[in-house]
Amino acid sequence: MTTKLKIYKVNAEVVLPKFATEQAACFDISMQMYGKVSYKGYNQQNKEFERPHNNGALHIMPGDRIMVPTGLIMDIPLGYSVRLHSRSGLSLKQGLVLVNAEGIIDSDYVEEVFVLMTNVSEIGVWINTGDRICQAELVKDEKYAIEEAKS
Repeated sequence: MTTKLKIYKVNAEVVLPKFATEQAACFDISMQMYGKVSYKGYNQQNKEFERPHNNGALHIMPGDRIMVPTGLIMDIPLGYSVRLHSRSGLSLKQGLVLVNAEGIIDSDYVEEVFVLMTNVSEIGVWINTGDRICQAELVKDEKYAIEEAKS
């Protein structure tokens, strides 16, 4: 039996993620600004900001850390999590990476998924609604106990 990851769209126009190829290990997630009027983040001076988007496009300045909306709510099966990873081409060519290197979405998180991104380049970068911003995988969790070791 194949494990299923159910995904709900917060808006009818939102594009569901998909695997780019038959052999792809991860599926691609896109930015979705449908129904949003602004986006939130922090700049290089650690000042919180909220900016309006420009017809579905976000301008990410060097050092900005932003919450990029996906328009997706994941119904992650119990005993699994979803791991978010930077896209190698986006990282190399535009300097956009995940703030926390790898995002982890637990099965008990049932809100819209936002991808935390930062611009490590020296120039501002635009991303548009529908642009692939990260890749993700469903991972089976291994349960284990933590115990104090005695010397």
